[in-house]
Amino acid sequence: MRYSLKVLQLLTWSGSMDQPERGDMHGEDISAQIAGKLALEHPELRAGLAPPYAPPPLPDAQERLDRLSRRVRHDLEILNYPKDDWVLPREHPRGHHVYDVVIVGGGQCGLTVAFGLMRDRVSNVLILDRAPKGQEGPWITYSRMWTLRSPKHVTGPDLGIPSLAPRSWFEAVFGETGWEQLGKWPRQAWQAYLDWYRAVLDLPVRNEADVTAFDDEDGLVRLTVNGNETVYARKVVLATGLEGIGGWYVPPFVKDKLPRESWTLCTDDVDSLDWKGKRIGLLGAGATAWDRAADLLELGATGVTIYMRRRQILMANPFRYLEKAGYLRHYASMSDADKWRWIQAMFKFGQPPTQDGVDRCAAFPNFCIHAGASWTDVEQREDGIHVTASDGSVEVFDHLFIGCGFSMDPRNRPELLPLADNMATWSDRFTPPESQPDAWLATYPYLNRDLSFVEKVPGQTPVLANMFCFNYGATVTNAHSGASLSGLRYGIEPLLHGITHALWMDDEPVHFQRTENWAEVDTDPSALEKHRWQQTG
Repeated sequence: MRYSLKVLQLLTWSGSMDQPERGDMHGEDISAQIAGKLALEHPELRAGLAPPYAPPPLPDAQERLDRLSRRVRHDLEILNYPKDDWVLPREHPRGHHVYDVVIVGGGQCGLTVAFGLMRDRVSNVLILDRAPKGQEGPWITYSRMWTLRSPKHVTGPDLGIPSLAPRSWFEAVFGETGWEQLGKWPRQAWQAYLDWYRAVLDLPVRNEADVTAFDDEDGLVRLTVNGNETVYARKVVLATGLEGIGGWYVPPFVKDKLPRESWTLCTDDVDSLDWKGKRIGLLGAGATAWDRAADLLELGATGVTIYMRRRQILMANPFRYLEKAGYLRHYASMSDADKWRWIQAMFKFGQPPTQDGVDRCAAFPNFCIHAGASWTDVEQREDGIHVTASDGSVEVFDHLFIGCGFSMDPRNRPELLPLADNMATWSDRFTPPESQPDAWLATYPYLNRDLSFVEKVPGQTPVLANMFCFNYGATVTNAHSGASLSGLRYGIEPLLHGITHALWMDDEPVHFQRTENWAEVDTDPSALEKHRWQQTG
């Protein structure tokens, strides 16, 4: 049996649901595609530093990538054991198709979950993503960084298949010399790798599919898509990235006192050129905020001021130290107390901005860092937006950008709001030592070992028993896995084990009965009939 992963051809599509877009390895030559992706917006208008060197795609990149794609399929065929699908199909009483697993989110984590399930021969899966094809995740939408923060040799989506590894793709497109010259991955190249990954594995993704509700229906999860369509699943994985359990945070007084057109999230997919000649105030000093500030300056903002609570720019990054198999694999097996101790230390230490982000901003004399201060008030006046800081200073800006990170409050997400009050958090299940209080970490969801949600009141929201969290909400339970490339390789293991274990236990009685009644001939002894011993004399 050939391991092509084209398993969805066997499925019956239900209702008005469109079939997901399948991988397309044809079309415009890959060299031209990737060269176009690597180009920054408005290069002729940009001031400041130049991006780090990125090698150009090889002229024969298409041919090289086609060879690599054939190698991937051959490798998967070699590794195709066990080869049989084993999950027994479920029937909906009204004839709707029931997926074994629906994955919400088609970025790097959602794609990897689908591949991991298919390798374990759970083939009846579907990925839903609200973005258009090729725009899943941050890489070519709101992200304004030049390169990934992770080291170039990071793996994860490949799940141990060398031909599927990021480096294999990069060498096919840019050559072995290009790999040696590479410092870190250009973010656009990473998106191109994910596009190829989806295509070569023929993963079943449906784009422009916004999941708006999760409900229990006779033990199944009923997903509402785009407001009026229905999909049924036995299990659901939320692979929805950084903000997937809450949303991007905006101080309430900003929402209450300013019209929406006066402020923009750093994570909004907007063109920084729209604020050329404007005075910008920016709240927050995470990597995304620094990248947006740099982009605004490079495209002609009159000035950008970043407000940050810390008095000093962070310099050391403990996450680099913890890119070790011991931590990444075994964090999830530690006690709650040890998890709390470790993750609190990481969050207190913090993660610095990238060197690129700092250097890009520092290249402009009209950039200002207002350290040791947050915002306490805003007021729209004729001459601009007056921002009062926690140190009592007042500055006037034409527009505000918000980069304060994200909340862990599912009440901020319409699709999770009906379930939010019964989602257990760490504050519900763990009391930290008096010396280790942390109100922020306490808001993270408290998950089972397999990353399924825990109900505060068992049975009150039964749909949660069939839902798994593989976004940033899994961080306290499972380290940096659900939205972090560096933790993906190990963080996915508990999830895959948990989903497949649940599916197996649902079907186990039937499999046991079939085993007891197994009668398929494996050895035919008829040739031995004439050799049977018979008594003589």
